[in-house]
Amino acid sequence: MSNSTENLQSLGHVVVIDDDPSVRRSLCTMLERAGYEVTLHESATAFLSNPIVPNPAVIVLDMRMPNMTGVALQSQLKTLAQHTPVVFISGDSRPEEIISAMKQGAVDFLLKPFSAQAMIDVIQRAMRLSQQAVLVADKTMLVSDRLKRLTPREMEVCHWMVRGYSNQQIAQIDGGAPATIKLHRARVMEKMAAHSLPELIDMLMGADIPAPQRLASANHPAGVE
Repeated sequence: MSNSTENLQSLGHVVVIDDDPSVRRSLCTMLERAGYEVTLHESATAFLSNPIVPNPAVIVLDMRMPNMTGVALQSQLKTLAQHTPVVFISGDSRPEEIISAMKQGAVDFLLKPFSAQAMIDVIQRAMRLSQQAVLVADKTMLVSDRLKRLTPREMEVCHWMVRGYSNQQIAQIDGGAPATIKLHRARVMEKMAAHSLPELIDMLMGADIPAPQRLASANHPAGVE
């Protein structure tokens, strides 16, 4: 039986994929008692028939299963559940399988039989990674949505703003008036919901802001790269 909804929401979801019914039952009981919501699948194929993974979540994946190995499924998870950490369990795995799983980003590899505490510790660590990944993904989506509000002209001004260009310097590049650049700058800050230039720069760090079309022929102001 699952714990309260409040606990489930706070701790997250664990997807268990293992062909051994006794392992699935044991893990389900253990994880639900610890406060996680649990979904069980008897094979990689069963999971792929309905590969829905809530966030945040952790996938507990058996290495040896019929038809498709855990490592083979792990490769597909990079597109199906890219923000979901994977924890491998196995009673019989070759060193090269373990190495392959870890190279593909597995959080850990537990050999059967493992203790309940060992599993809980790994799940807690993996769930923190999932929560962080979800936050990053949400921020990326939010920033992307805000960028779509900018007009092409405002996008150009934004491009120069985050590189430290002043209104006067931006005006030198595109031939506009500093007062007009100031207006565009204010609209960029408003649409991006940024309260300061450092906040805007931090928000857009790593974002894909297209370079202005006039960039190639622009004469950069002296002293600014």
